[in-house]
Amino acid sequence: MTQTIDPVFSSAVLSAPELALNDLDFDALSQAMGGLKGEVDKTPQTAAIILAGGTGERFGKEGGKQLVEIAGKPILTWSAEAFDAVGDIGLIVIVCPEDRCSEYLKRAIDPFPFVTPIVVAPSGPSRQESAFAGLEFVPDDYEYVILHDGARPLISPDLIAHTIATLKGNIDCDGAVVAHPAVDTLKVVENGVIVGTPDRRVFWNAQTPQVFRAGIYRRAHASALSDGFMGTDDSSLIERLGGRVLVVEGKRDNIKLTVPEDYLMLAAAVRTMYMKGAEE
Repeated sequence: MTQTIDPVFSSAVLSAPELALNDLDFDALSQAMGGLKGEVDKTPQTAAIILAGGTGERFGKEGGKQLVEIAGKPILTWSAEAFDAVGDIGLIVIVCPEDRCSEYLKRAIDPFPFVTPIVVAPSGPSRQESAFAGLEFVPDDYEYVILHDGARPLISPDLIAHTIATLKGNIDCDGAVVAHPAVDTLKVVENGVIVGTPDRRVFWNAQTPQVFRAGIYRRAHASALSDGFMGTDDSSLIERLGGRVLVVEGKRDNIKLTVPEDYLMLAAAVRTMYMKGAEE
């Protein structure tokens, strides 16, 4: 079994003080680390699909990053706990490598007191195919499907619930996506030469969770499969059918752990939170 390293309490990993950024949401972080209480409504309408099938190649961790621990919990557990604490979610589908499903359950799910039913689905060769594999495990009686990257461990139950409520409150819309306004200057480049500087005010960085009405989401996957279309996120499948997708403003600290620098930033943020708590 691959040994995991918890960087929060490792001084070597946290030797770069500039990574302890002040603009991270420590309230949300405190909520996640303080232990969330699972709950399920009597008639939940939403099923969650947590995508955890990545190989972690860019992250540089053999076997992926989902089981690497932050503050004593696997990254995947953090994400799953946030969805477990949202009453409208009646099912959590974790999509992971088929040959590691038992390991994921044993290390990231079984040791923790989840209330929401959790099942695992085998991931596919691509993110889109993994999402479709997870969708196959969602019963038809769920009206909404919400998708999340398992490698975004700082998502909060409040933001999940708000995103779902936003879609429910807009009957003329097909989905809602958490995103953050672009803050960097963007350039259009052709053959290594800048040919334009678009107005960044119209650009947003898409994140997860992304929630959709289950019916059109199933049709969008069927259409993409039929046409050989491969989108970069779930919303793009809905958009190509002419669907209307809303934006819900998220937070910059809803980062996806992709490269080691992301991990260092998260670890430093958690360490800083601990230090602040100790001083109070």
